[in-house]
Amino acid sequence: MKIITAVVILGCLLVVEVKGQARVPKGRCFCADKGVNMVPRKLIEKIEIIPPSPSCKTQEIVVTLKNSTEQKCLNPESKFMQKYIMKAVEKRSL
Repeated sequence: MKIITAVVILGCLLVVEVKGQARVPKGRCFCADKGVNMVPRKLIEKIEIIPPSPSCKTQEIVVTLKNSTEQKCLNPESKFMQKYIMKAVEKRSL
């Protein structure tokens, strides 16, 4: 009887351990959501494009605003961002 109890307890511990490992850790992204769709160009100091990584599965676009240290996340799927990226690519190819 003691052996059966020990086996059941051991089985329960293994199930708990396997379930604990199956949980996917939440990534640490800079942006909590998709971000804003537009920021006036004259306010943009710097743009950082952060590619997906093991700690954050989404691509992030972070802008630093002029005259402040404030940073905002931009929605990479917004029309503003797509046009902005296309213009930057055109300038580099000239």
